[in-house]
Amino acid sequence: MLYTIVGNKRICGPDCLDKIIERDVTVYGFGPNLEQEIEEVTPIGTIISADGATGELVKKGIFPDIFTTDLDGNVEAQILANGKGAVAVIHAHGDNIQRLKDYVPFFPGKITPTTQAKPFDKIYNFGGFTDGDRAVMIARHFGATRILLVGFDFVNARMQRNKDMDVKRRKLEWAHRLIYELNPPKVMLSTP
Repeated sequence: MLYTIVGNKRICGPDCLDKIIERDVTVYGFGPNLEQEIEEVTPIGTIISADGATGELVKKGIFPDIFTTDLDGNVEAQILANGKGAVAVIHAHGDNIQRLKDYVPFFPGKITPTTQAKPFDKIYNFGGFTDGDRAVMIARHFGATRILLVGFDFVNARMQRNKDMDVKRRKLEWAHRLIYELNPPKVMLSTP
């Protein structure tokens, strides 16, 4: 369905992402410590934000180069960032079909459609489970050798309306495993 909505226009495929992602990458997560760390940490290289973090960056006038989303964060800020040149890595999964239909047509810039299932044609799978670890996996996939994590908290989940916090904490445990335990030795992950 995402493939149908996006069509052949506006696609930023692997060649496009490879030109954007530098060896140094800063990934912004939507942890409860994000606002403080935005002020305290100097980003390096390419900036990739994860879903809700994009809205916080945009509030401060910071536009990422790329953001990952399954469209359950501040979609208006994501559409704005996309219009300012940020590539929207939009993820399709079983429970965001309506959000894909409602929002994807309004993204004016380049889009990279992704899935957790088998990729095909112009639908990609670079790995990952949550928006945050998908952002890290994309950086790794395209050769980042140093990844600075800002606003990541794998223990204390940000309270979100309509979210089961136990489920969120389990997702964060998986994100931690994907980022740290399955980390290729050549990638150094930094946290402030």
